[in-house]
Amino acid sequence: MSAARYLTICVTVATAMVTAAAAADRLAAPSFWDPNLHIERPDLSALRAIRFLTDDDYPPLDFALADGSLVGFNVEIARAICEELHIGCTIQARRWDTLLDSLETGKGDAVIASLSISAATRARIDFTQPYYKTPARFVVRKDSLLGDATPATLVGKTVGVVAGSAHQSFLATFFPAAIGKPYPNFAALHEALRKGEVDAVFADGLTLAVWLSGQDSGDCCAFKGGPYTESHYFGEGVGIAVRKEDVDLRRAMDWALARLAAKGTYAEIYAKYFPIGFE
Repeated sequence: MSAARYLTICVTVATAMVTAAAAADRLAAPSFWDPNLHIERPDLSALRAIRFLTDDDYPPLDFALADGSLVGFNVEIARAICEELHIGCTIQARRWDTLLDSLETGKGDAVIASLSISAATRARIDFTQPYYKTPARFVVRKDSLLGDATPATLVGKTVGVVAGSAHQSFLATFFPAAIGKPYPNFAALHEALRKGEVDAVFADGLTLAVWLSGQDSGDCCAFKGGPYTESHYFGEGVGIAVRKEDVDLRRAMDWALARLAAKGTYAEIYAKYFPIGFE
């Protein structure tokens, strides 16, 4: 990530954090925990602290400030879990490509770094229940005349997608009458929409939400329709990773996540970092 791009994203996150209180009043945070399902409090007698591992280059999920301190959605969720469990908590940043190896070799107890739950990752590690998902969303310009984003309303409309992405495949399958226009990356996709070169874009909702709430978008655009969460295309969600043998730790974190949702803490953290919700 370039220094300029990193600075832009950090400014975006800082702006979002300032307006978080107002956003919380109007934002409906997603929930992945059934409020009617009673989860037994786990036995925490053998649990003294959780050593979390994360990345530090993925704002607003996890990143380092100028003084080296770690912040972000994932980081605050980790700290909230430890507070709910009334145990110690450390959070250490490591390179993304070393996280799973570090977990497996005992250099940490859990990874909270936006790891997607998949058959490939499950073969190595275990996960808590998802604490967020990355659905696909349509975005249009605010001056668009589209009343909705459906297979009928998008007939003959040009929709930008990232070339080779799951979103391109999904659009071709379920919106066959729309004209998919591929772009090499998210930056080019966003710029095409901002300039009005396409009628809509279809991409990762989280990335779009960060862009929409930031200065780069110029307040040009808004979500339309969706979200689309088909796991075959967009995955099963993101969970906290633990070693397969650490069943009690996984259960403890699942219990804490459900409690954070029930108490509204999860919603507060979500609104802080995603003033424009993506789910």
